[in-house]
Amino acid sequence: MSALTASTAGGARARAGGPAVRRGPTFPRVVASEWTKLTSLRSTTVIAAATVVVSWALTYLAANASSVDPGFVPLDSLTAGLLLAQVGPLVLGILAGTGEFTTGTFRSTFTAVPRRLPVLAAQVVVVGAFGLLVAAAAVGAAVVALVPAASSRGISLDLTGAGTPQVLVGMATFLVAMALLGLAVGALLRSPVPAVAVTVVLVLVLPVILSLGSELATDPMAAPTGGTVSSQQSAVNTVVTFLPSGAAELLVRGPGSSGIEGAPDLGSWGGALVLAGWVLVPLAVAAARLRGRDVV
Repeated sequence: MSALTASTAGGARARAGGPAVRRGPTFPRVVASEWTKLTSLRSTTVIAAATVVVSWALTYLAANASSVDPGFVPLDSLTAGLLLAQVGPLVLGILAGTGEFTTGTFRSTFTAVPRRLPVLAAQVVVVGAFGLLVAAAAVGAAVVALVPAASSRGISLDLTGAGTPQVLVGMATFLVAMALLGLAVGALLRSPVPAVAVTVVLVLVLPVILSLGSELATDPMAAPTGGTVSSQQSAVNTVVTFLPSGAAELLVRGPGSSGIEGAPDLGSWGGALVLAGWVLVPLAVAAARLRGRDVV
């Protein structure tokens, strides 16, 4: 009787494809799962909306404040909202990278996807895609914010000339990069508070500290040097250029604009490569940690 039972079970396994044929989750399914996780959170909607509102509000205020100047150019205020608008994508990426470790759902996720790395790769795809949607809306909001000030001076906005398309693409690229940077740091540190602290210091605080420190170390009574900068200032500016904020400045400047004084002029492509490095390095370390160590 037991032999019959074993034979029947074996036949059933054979008809079902046998134990060797084990259907696991495909990468598109993992991506769909991660998309559902990200978009189903209320915080995701709030952060996206706040990013768009901040981009519009800061650009609107900057344009209206500048509209009284005789040489007012509306498009000069186009990037004014980036300073704070970048915080939204950063936090969004951090929440995506740390969410499962914070709630403890990583156990079920990595049980369903034992190889683990497809989960991280899916998060990159999902955060990048959602970040692009948010970036497009934030850039569009910045353009709309220029209209009242431009109309008050009878100036029409030309978004096709003078390098403006490059600036628009650079703005969107920077915001997407910030979302991916947040994801990379979040996936590496696995805790939202340290990840937020590290990214805020890196993106917002460190450039200000370096610039202020360099200015305080400069002798205010020193004679001007004919437009050149000191070696100390040049070193500081070079460091700032290789920070995410410096790379962003290279991305969103128009053609023919000069880089940071005393620092190497990497150009727009150089700025994009610097940002890519800031994203890929922590992401690679996070992937190595995820694959080589137990998830605790």
